[in-house]
Amino acid sequence: MEIPKELINKAYEALENARDTGKIAKGTNEITKTIDRGKAVLVYIAEDVQPKEIVAHIPLICEEKSVPYIYVPRKDELGGAVGIDVPTASACIVDPGKGKKLVDEIIKKLNELKK
Repeated sequence: MEIPKELINKAYEALENARDTGKIAKGTNEITKTIDRGKAVLVYIAEDVQPKEIVAHIPLICEEKSVPYIYVPRKDELGGAVGIDVPTASACIVDPGKGKKLVDEIIKKLNELKK
């Protein structure tokens, strides 16, 4: 599925809002646990992860648990959005904080793209 650049930018903005006013999780192990526990609202997966097997299970778990997810181009940008100086393969919003309306809009657009 091709994600429009505008939607990716909104997704980064929502992640930064959640980082500052809500709650996020970062890193593949933490993300996996958060999804399993039913606490993830929106999951982010970097496309440039090598080897791909590191994050290959995340979309499957998200589909199983009905959690929306979005692919973003680069793990270094994702790391920056979550507020760390190193790249991260995945992240998720647990509590959107003040960005709830934006997160809802992103999820709606992702659902439309899947159709």
